[in-house]
Amino acid sequence: MIPVFYHIGVEHPIRPNEPLPTLPEIPRGAVVIIEGRAPIWRYGMAQHLLHGSSASAIAVYDPRLGAVIVSSHSPNYQEGDVLDISLENH
Repeated sequence: MIPVFYHIGVEHPIRPNEPLPTLPEIPRGAVVIIEGRAPIWRYGMAQHLLHGSSASAIAVYDPRLGAVIVSSHSPNYQEGDVLDISLENH
């Protein structure tokens, strides 16, 4: 698995019209892990943006669990799978 982290966190309150950060380079078949302190709607916008990417799966990072798969185009990952990943290692 090739993890690619997409940091969408913000340090101050924002409104929905504030653009998302530029997508990182996503190698074909990578698992993109969305992370950062941000409103839930920002996570939804990021997932929508990533839907057409070359990623095999998209996950959101939960510091208590790891990376939780929220969408997948690969038989290797199912929605709800938890990947044992810590941000401290990356």
